[in-house]
Amino acid sequence: MSQASVRTALLNTIEGIKNNPAMSGVVFRADTAWEEDVRCSAKIRDFAPFTIDEPLELGGQDSAANPVELVLVALGTCQEIMYSAYASVMEIPLEAVSVKVRGYLDLKGMFGLDESITPGFSRITFDTEITSSADSENISKLIHVVENHCPVLDILVQAQSVTGKVKVNGQAHTAPNSNAA
Repeated sequence: MSQASVRTALLNTIEGIKNNPAMSGVVFRADTAWEEDVRCSAKIRDFAPFTIDEPLELGGQDSAANPVELVLVALGTCQEIMYSAYASVMEIPLEAVSVKVRGYLDLKGMFGLDESITPGFSRITFDTEITSSADSENISKLIHVVENHCPVLDILVQAQSVTGKVKVNGQAHTAPNSNAA
């Protein structure tokens, strides 16, 4: 798909939302299943299932990316997609964009060895490299728009409501002090 095709598709979607605001609400879905050890599979839309695993030192077979690495991939690729999308809409030439993302995690939190340490990332950093013939002013506008409208960046920066239900042998089960309640 060319930059012009991306622009046309996005502008058509934007116009459709303006004409029918109710069409702006979407639900993305993912279905996952544990396979064995610490290896799982994930199914998204009609794509082939893919594997999620852990490195050897975390009990995996090191056959695929792990969940926290997928969070980093989600951030980097979402940034790249947003740069491409907004550059096309803003008619800013974009030759290349890449993102290096780093997540810092202390395993003591994940293993419950220190209750003062969160099990997730303590911080995430990213470095974006853009190649464009656009002037500095337009690049600054593009960066501002992407940084303020990237869904995955927003998900990671803002506190999100996350709820979950657990069934054991088909029956609802509530764990005391669960974070996913």
